[in-house]
Amino acid sequence: MKKFISAIRLPILFLAIAIALVIAAHRNEAKTAAQKETPPTQLAPASNAPIGTWTTDYKKAQEEAKASHKLLLLDFTGSDWCGFCIQLDKAILQQPQFKDYASKNLVLMEVDFPRRKAQSAETQKQNMELARRYQIEGFPTLVVLNGEGKTVWRYDGLYQGGIAAFLAELDKARKG
Repeated sequence: MKKFISAIRLPILFLAIAIALVIAAHRNEAKTAAQKETPPTQLAPASNAPIGTWTTDYKKAQEEAKASHKLLLLDFTGSDWCGFCIQLDKAILQQPQFKDYASKNLVLMEVDFPRRKAQSAETQKQNMELARRYQIEGFPTLVVLNGEGKTVWRYDGLYQGGIAAFLAELDKARKG
C-alpha cells in the first residue's frame, strides 16, 4: 500500500499544479478580455437623464423620484452573468410598454453586481450598501420605493407573469 501511495503521489502533485495553472491562465485571460472591452459608460444621473434611461447614482435617483413625484425602481442584477436577470431585462425591462410606463411613472436605477464589466469602487460600495439595506439574497430582485424612500413593492426572482401583469403590479403600488 505504501508503494502505491508513493507511486501516485508525484503524478497527483503534477496534476494539481497543472489544474492550478489552467485556472490561473483562465482568470488572467478573462481579466485581459475585460480590460480590452470598453468600460461601460456611466449612465447619466437621473436628474438630467433622458426619460426612460437607467441611472447608477442612488442619491440622485432618490432626489429625482421625490422631486418628480415618481416611484424609484431599483433593479438588483448581475447584468453580465445572471441568466434570470438577462431574461427579465429582455422580457420586461426592454419592452416598449415598460419603457413608456417608466417614462411617466418611474425613476430607474440599476444596482449591478457584474463579474466582467468594470465598475468604479464608489459604485461597488454604494451597491453593496443598498444590497444590505434592502436585504438582497439573490438576483434579480426588484424593489420599488416611494418618494420618501419607503418600500412599496418588491419582487424576488424572475417575474413570469408577463408585461401586462408586471405593469399592473407597479400601477397598484403607485396608487397605494
